[in-house]
Amino acid sequence: MQNGKDVARGPTPASPWQVPDLTPERVLQLGMGFWASKTLLSAVELGVFTQLAKAPQPAGALAAALGLHPRGAVDFLDALVALHLLEREDAEAPSRYSNTPDTDLFLDKAKPSYVGGLLEMANTRLYPSWASLTDSLRSGLPQTQADEHGDLFAAIYRDEQGLRGFLQAMTGVSLAAAQAMARKFPWAQCQTFIDIGTAQGALPVQIALAHPHLRGGGFDLPAVGPVFEEYVASHGLQDRLRFYPGDFFNDPCPQADVLVMGHILHDWDLEQKLYLLEKCHAALPAGGRLIVYDAMIDDARKQNVFGLLMSLNMLIETPGGFDYTGAQCCAWARQVGFAQARVEPLTGPDSMMIATRQ
Repeated sequence: MQNGKDVARGPTPASPWQVPDLTPERVLQLGMGFWASKTLLSAVELGVFTQLAKAPQPAGALAAALGLHPRGAVDFLDALVALHLLEREDAEAPSRYSNTPDTDLFLDKAKPSYVGGLLEMANTRLYPSWASLTDSLRSGLPQTQADEHGDLFAAIYRDEQGLRGFLQAMTGVSLAAAQAMARKFPWAQCQTFIDIGTAQGALPVQIALAHPHLRGGGFDLPAVGPVFEEYVASHGLQDRLRFYPGDFFNDPCPQADVLVMGHILHDWDLEQKLYLLEKCHAALPAGGRLIVYDAMIDDARKQNVFGLLMSLNMLIETPGGFDYTGAQCCAWARQVGFAQARVEPLTGPDSMMIATRQ
């Protein structure tokens, strides 16, 4: 009753708990996703997949080889089975554990296809830093290691063990994109190429393996040279690929028909991004091409979850870095003087922008 009169009432809105198909499972699973993530990261740290690449093993022998306490060993291994990272054969006692096809290929340190370096870096550096994401969102400041000037890369490069780990991680994040680029770019039209910020040299190696007519190399800070040369020699490519020492902010870029810059541009603020693109433009001949590849965010900013999360990682890791859309990258390339620019997907979250100098 209101003012002595009945008030017509519409249907009572349904409580979310009364919607038959709506449950909190998706939200809770995402919120607790770090459980599964850390289980994988610890497995890589312990060398589970490298050990099982030698031969399937029962839980007791595997735990002993890895130095695991009996209390959690079987739960840990069975969790990896439930996550489809290991297989378990129960036909005979005791049950024996083995790698899945993908973990055997990509997470065995003895194989050249190993990409676990990225996961090793995630375990030791990124996982702890991401605990401070809220602080970065409030302050706009990085939360990870840096030198006294706030330079993350100077802090990484001054320690040989840390440097090697970082370079191996870059191989892990770049290998699939490099193999896709070797297939998709028209390398038959080129004779030389240089990878700017090459790290261990995964991209030059993959391109050179796929295209025997090409010669080139990688450009990076001098401390990277021995690691690059060791990696290239392990693939028998030292006669076609060489290391170019330098600092891409302070030294000219080497000249070649094609320059490649992968997982580099997102480390820097917009002014620095444009400066690096300008330097590449200056180093290319007429008709030369620049390839930039990153986990480029889709133009609608709704689909490439990895690219968007990578941009948050740049917030945590760097003073000004951020990821970007393909349309943004093309616009920047035209702004610094490239005549044409287009984007092509590579594999997974990665895409490449190809810009041509007039």
